[in-house]
Amino acid sequence: MEILEAAGGLHKFMNWERPLLTDSGGYQVYSLAKSRKITEEGVTFQSHIDGSRQFFSPESAMDIQRQIGADIIMAFDECPPYPCEEKYVKNSMHLTHRWLKRCCDHFDKTEGMYGFSQSLFPIVQGGTYPHLRKQSAEFIASMDREGNAIGGLSVGEPHDKLYATTELVCGILPPEKPRYLMGVGTPENILECIGLGIDMFDCVLPTRNARHGMIYTWDGIINIKNEKWKDNFEMLDPSGSSYVDTTYSKAYVRHLFKAKEMLGQQITSIHNLAFYLDLVTKAREHIVAGDFNAWKKATISNITRRL
Repeated sequence: MEILEAAGGLHKFMNWERPLLTDSGGYQVYSLAKSRKITEEGVTFQSHIDGSRQFFSPESAMDIQRQIGADIIMAFDECPPYPCEEKYVKNSMHLTHRWLKRCCDHFDKTEGMYGFSQSLFPIVQGGTYPHLRKQSAEFIASMDREGNAIGGLSVGEPHDKLYATTELVCGILPPEKPRYLMGVGTPENILECIGLGIDMFDCVLPTRNARHGMIYTWDGIINIKNEKWKDNFEMLDPSGSSYVDTTYSKAYVRHLFKAKEMLGQQITSIHNLAFYLDLVTKAREHIVAGDFNAWKKATISNITRRL
């Protein structure tokens, strides 16, 4: 943290003068469930890196994100697993709400460190229980922050529950403020959830899958390690737009994977990120044009095919 502050914040440290968003550590608390202890004050857990004991609280999460210098910072929450008993989810939701009040109080008492303002987004929880999601969404909306997030999804629940929960919450959160669905997802998930009212997403999936040879294209999904591509000299995505790199052939990228050359994973990662950017750019165009739903239906049938 001291190095980031000395650099003038994360924007300058990584030379990225576009928006940055940081999470609060709440999801990491979820993923380290076997080595954590949750109390009203915060969460104590054991680092998976060096075994040291760490403590996160709503206040420390605000201080750390202030020091990082992101434009959007997230409230400290607890993300319950799926499946999970209703009693646990209810208690977890109320804890998240109490922590949110502490986050807001501490955030509002402090200022950004690098000459620009930051926005604090609260997070709706409640598992896949509709009445709890409704209660949480109403509470989060009442906090009147600059944007709102939906957490606790894409943790193993079926897609129909993901979509039903998203639709319910989007019907409560104010439409004039950004709605951010955390941890989602596949290209199909993204288009479906845009249709339900989501504005922002984050997910490791495009690069994680790319590192294993899965490539997303406008014609469908490719496993580039399959032998069928060994003498296919077409570009990775013949139907792609200018966003998508058209320099490399399927045969060449497959060769890189088979030779265990890191360049193969770099190319597929950049390609998938470019495809996602292309996907949401086109989604915006069709929203403006007024034909998003028809375009979404046709597009999903194409991009979900296994080639």
